Amino acid sequence: MHRATTTTPIRADTLVSLEPGTELPRYDRAALTPSIVHIGVGGFHRAHLATYVDELCRAGLTDWSIVGAGVMPGDSEMASALLGQDGLYSLIVRGADSTDVTIIASITDYIHASPDPASLIDCIAAPATQLVSMTITEGGYPVDDVTGAFDPDSPVSGPGSSFAIVAAALDKRRLAGGQPLTIMSCDNIMSNGLAARASTLGEAAAIGPDLVEWIEANVSFPNSMVDRITPATTDADREWLRDQRGIDDRWPVVAEPFRQWVIEDDFKGARPPLEMLDVIVTNDVKPYEHMKLQLLNAGHSCLAYLGALLDCERVDEAMADEHIRGFLAAFLAHEAQPVVPAVDGIDLDDYVDSLVERFSNPEVGDQIARLCLDGSAKFPKFLLPTVRAQLDAGGPVALAALALAGWCEYLNGTTESGAPIERSSDPLLDAAITHAAASKEDPAAFLSFAEVFGSDLPAERRFVNAFTAAVESLRTNGVRFTIEQSTE
Repeated sequence: MHRATTTTPIRADTLVSLEPGTELPRYDRAALTPSIVHIGVGGFHRAHLATYVDELCRAGLTDWSIVGAGVMPGDSEMASALLGQDGLYSLIVRGADSTDVTIIASITDYIHASPDPASLIDCIAAPATQLVSMTITEGGYPVDDVTGAFDPDSPVSGPGSSFAIVAAALDKRRLAGGQPLTIMSCDNIMSNGLAARASTLGEAAAIGPDLVEWIEANVSFPNSMVDRITPATTDADREWLRDQRGIDDRWPVVAEPFRQWVIEDDFKGARPPLEMLDVIVTNDVKPYEHMKLQLLNAGHSCLAYLGALLDCERVDEAMADEHIRGFLAAFLAHEAQPVVPAVDGIDLDDYVDSLVERFSNPEVGDQIARLCLDGSAKFPKFLLPTVRAQLDAGGPVALAALALAGWCEYLNGTTESGAPIERSSDPLLDAAITHAAASKEDPAAFLSFAEVFGSDLPAERRFVNAFTAAVESLRTNGVRFTIEQSTE
């Protein structure tokens, strides 16, 4: 591809100046209605829901637009980037053979709700709002991982939290005689709609029973399954966009070509016609959720920490190591896939093969550090259901135990080469590090991390033995030898 000779800052008034080769929005943004409020505008949202809405607008199938919102102090950076670019950004889709760039225009405003959420509350309560969606990470739901019940003592509950703000907005909408609406989670959580419902009702209960009753009658919480690998944006991505396309974008998004979205058909009031695209709208999302969470998400987490111990920085770099690739393939085929229920219209063998191919895509550049985020929130949802199912069936658990042993060693802070690990954020990072440190004397001590492993798994002797053997082998023999022994 030719090198761009000029660079154009991305804004509404500069789109016509962009060089040929970039897909531009041709619809009238001023004619759109801000019908969606999305909390948690990161890379995934902008590569997924916002892109779908943009495509509907391009096809003339909706007049809805999105108001993005952030509730964390650090969201000020996204606010500055999007507001400075009129909500526009570049989506860079990198396949193995080609790279496409599209300017996404479906986000027409952004509200930074920290420290003052008043504007966001008003926006959710506004009559135009039909849908509140969110990507607030697996750890952003104040619910018990086992029971699914609201946890008022959760660090992500209470004033200023996402669901406290949503509850306050729903109360304002109720008092104004507002119409029903839908709250839709787009996070990687099994039954994410139920988690959003429990979180919303839990915060609403602190306001009063009248609000709880109104929500139960007027708000729906559809479950959904989402999938698209979206690595964190790097300076190299920004430089590529400037050099190759002449676009100066403060926060572009990179994604793989593959995408998937399955939504439960449970909406209060209006919804965009997503089924006109490649979205599956169904009465039962659970089989798709099981498939994705226990195969893709679990696979990502299982390879991430072992890859980190080998000083891998990118997922495709880890997958180029025959040991990591062999470990992932064996885990998916022998431990994860056998306990995944059948999925209508999906060939699970083909799906597993596609995961290995997607993870190996060198053009995406997904970061190991991104996959190592929030281990204490991810493993209970992604991997441990497989462990429990295999234990119940008398099946194998050695590879899952090895993945967890890799997490334990990662938390202890050094790679095999002795390099320090900058441990990624985690809602329970201090507790995780404390339990990992205790494992130096007794590997099984890590399994006393009750918030992750509960009370049942530390009592499962077969699992404890497998985990202990994996930890001891990693420390004595290293990652590659341990994988070889585990996959023979």
